[in-house]
Amino acid sequence: MKFRLLAIGAAATLATAVAVNANAQAGSHWWPVKVLDLDSGSPKVVDYTPVTKAAKPWNICVLFPHMKDTFWLAVDYGVVEEARELGVNMTLYQAGGYTNLPKQLSQFDDCLSSNYDAIVVGPISEAGLAREFAKGMKSGKPIISTVNPVFKAPVTSKMDVDFTQMGVQTGKFLVQHLNGQEAKIGAFPGPAGSGWAEQFLAGFKEAINGHKNITLETAKFGDSGVAIQLRLIQNALQAYPDMNVIWGCAPAAEAAIGAIAEAGRPHIQILSAYENQAMLDDMKKNEILGFATQYAVLEGRVAIDTAVRVLEHKPYMKYIQSIPDPISNDNLDKINMSLVLAPPGFQATYQVKAH
Repeated sequence: MKFRLLAIGAAATLATAVAVNANAQAGSHWWPVKVLDLDSGSPKVVDYTPVTKAAKPWNICVLFPHMKDTFWLAVDYGVVEEARELGVNMTLYQAGGYTNLPKQLSQFDDCLSSNYDAIVVGPISEAGLAREFAKGMKSGKPIISTVNPVFKAPVTSKMDVDFTQMGVQTGKFLVQHLNGQEAKIGAFPGPAGSGWAEQFLAGFKEAINGHKNITLETAKFGDSGVAIQLRLIQNALQAYPDMNVIWGCAPAAEAAIGAIAEAGRPHIQILSAYENQAMLDDMKKNEILGFATQYAVLEGRVAIDTAVRVLEHKPYMKYIQSIPDPISNDNLDKINMSLVLAPPGFQATYQVKAH
């Protein structure tokens, strides 16, 4: 693995986007890309380069919380493309939503007892899966966690992002955008118990704290489906007639567009904590202010590459983080979107067979 250590600071801003843009424009590889290596306990910015090809067609089981939105479709795209490029077999199972922990537990057990060489998992809940992770580690089968946070549970390797920092980024963006104007905010960060929703909200609160013109009116947690978020937002619109900003998970922002139109309150501004295709499209139409990105495609690619590295006893990082970036129409041209979202026309793919 090619690692080039860099100082963390201003140079890391837009690091992921800038490092790969030249490659993307040249039509070559997605790498090298800057990530954070946390193996030493303190983050170091390094260049990540995947292996060229797997030594054999390993069988990798992949578990996602759901495939209900284009965020997880983006992770799927990363998983699928990297499996194809490395020449490994991949089978993906999704649980249907963050309320379906028992289904993901059952799927994990099935992968553990089947003829898979490694398991890549986007965990619904660290607490809910901790015992299964321990069982998997004891069996000797590599367990690679991706996207969602795992703090203490035992896994072979994990990749996530500093969700608190993403909350801070979107909060600071809002503060700057308001420029002293009064804001009464409804926050809809996502499913309670997921880990990431709580961190998003904590970072957002940190960024707006101390600004007298900004009030957080309400914060409601709920599954990251548009229908559930829509109900939460409709209730908040009735309960808080002065609410003029909606911030939250991408499905909440998506639901908010229709909800505020139906309520006849077009002055309400919308900001998303993270990315999906709807957020990009809506931002371009000026229906939302912007969003932060954790580079979902990248997280899928690195998960498959890490699984291969572990299986082939090659150097790998035990804890990796992507470097988040805030995105608005002002800086969209500086972001390598091939590491953020799946390309147009990509459809959910649940299996890759090595050739």
